[in-house]
Amino acid sequence: MEEFDGAGKLKISELAERAKVTKRTIDYYTKLGLLNAERSSSKYRFYDHSSIKRIEFIEDRKKAGLTLNEIKKELSEKFFEEIDLLELRLKINELNRDVSAVLSRLEKLGFKKDDEIKKKISHESLSLIQKLLLLFT
Repeated sequence: MEEFDGAGKLKISELAERAKVTKRTIDYYTKLGLLNAERSSSKYRFYDHSSIKRIEFIEDRKKAGLTLNEIKKELSEKFFEEIDLLELRLKINELNRDVSAVLSRLEKLGFKKDDEIKKKISHESLSLIQKLLLLFT
């Protein structure tokens, strides 16, 4: 079995800095099972980049008055998948706004959007975009 070296992962100090919490908080959340860490052969703990969002979620829920046990229940796999789906919907909405703003700007500049865009986008891509928009709106 290959040894884990932590490549692509965050050390506890890096995670603490990015998530704006203390290393002690990360230790506590890890002991409670709110965060998952991988250990290297030298016993260092490494965290996925998704741990940043997880800590932000925990901190937000604490501010809302939930206990850590209640938060742990919410962090079940099914619930976290729903959070990821919500984030995806928010990003799609943000992209829609950005695309609308760009198209509006191009229109003001005299760009004939329909013909030019149709030339650049394949039928398959257009169909996929439409399906994604229907799915997430």
